[in-house]
Amino acid sequence: MTDETSENSDTTGKVDDTQSDSDLDTPIPQKNNPLHGITLKVILTTLIDEVGWEEMAYRTGIRMFTDRPTQPSSLKFLRTTPWARLKVENLYLRHIKK
Repeated sequence: MTDETSENSDTTGKVDDTQSDSDLDTPIPQKNNPLHGITLKVILTTLIDEVGWEEMAYRTGIRMFTDRPTQPSSLKFLRTTPWARLKVENLYLRHIKK
């Protein structure tokens, strides 16, 4: 048996948790994420104003955008439906690159 101890444990074998709670609250940089800091509401508003509901429905295949869509109902739908949110975010990314 060896007398080695882990660098994260003391002589009693307890793990020394040196990471403070403030370290966990520090935001991770998102320099490669083009959507960082842009809310879903901003994305949707931009697309409604510049592309329109009909074109959004056509490009994304989301049927909700064809039948009397509203911004609040669309936001609720997109927040609870990951596949639809991804399609709208991708449409936004393609739109802003033009």
